[in-house]
Amino acid sequence: MARTPTAAEAKLSLTEHVTAKGVEIFAKYGPQMGWPELQRLLDDRSYVRYPCTIVFDSAPLLPGEFAHPVQNGEKPEEGFTMYVHPLFQADLGQVPALVLYQLVAMNYGAFAACDDAESFGAAALGLTRDEYYAMLCTQADRLGADHASPPPADDCGEGCGCGH
Repeated sequence: MARTPTAAEAKLSLTEHVTAKGVEIFAKYGPQMGWPELQRLLDDRSYVRYPCTIVFDSAPLLPGEFAHPVQNGEKPEEGFTMYVHPLFQADLGQVPALVLYQLVAMNYGAFAACDDAESFGAAALGLTRDEYYAMLCTQADRLGADHASPPPADDCGEGCGCGH
């Protein structure tokens, strides 16, 4: 009889999986992921499990939140709308980093954590987690003083933006 993995083993497995997917995305869509590459990635079911469209609208976002996926219907298969703060519509080069962070929550649901999102986004952009985190914080800071920056990788808390 097969042994059921522990929660820690399952978590490590997910982190390794999302990092490997990020590396694959970097190889396929990098090294400079811009708006056109992001659009192609969103249509690639090898990396984005469900249909996803980007809408620049802050109405469904929490104060200071730069992006967040919202499920379109009762089932994930009905797709998602990725709401991105309209500030970034004038700076499309920053949008891939913001969307990559949110794709982990969209693809893996409640089991994924902020550190998974950081590992995935960093690998997809060819950055270290620290570099990617600093990039996210810089973009989040553009939203104003009401923003709570993403938490440290080991503390998925208020202001995280990963959907947990």
